[in-house]
Amino acid sequence: MIWNIIDRRNRPYRWQCVNVIIEAVEHDNSCPDADQADEAPPSLVIDYDSRNNLSVREAIEWANRQRSPVTMYIYDADDKTMAVHFRAAGKRFSNDADADTT
Repeated sequence: MIWNIIDRRNRPYRWQCVNVIIEAVEHDNSCPDADQADEAPPSLVIDYDSRNNLSVREAIEWANRQRSPVTMYIYDADDKTMAVHFRAAGKRFSNDADADTT
């Protein structure tokens, strides 16, 4: 189930084809000013999963079917999704969390 959405698209009006990554919402607890989620039981946690070339509607439906609360990250449908995501994820722990991730 989606508890948070982070939209990292450079082309935010493109909804027919996006790439999506989900992570346990509790990963956001380390972000500055984040709401704090309880930790889910380890057997239920979605540490990481991804889908490519979905519509935004399909991405929301998929993320909402998960067994634990997730943050859904939306990216432009290109081959750079993984690199952009992990570069941005590293910034969750710095003082520069809102810095450009491209």
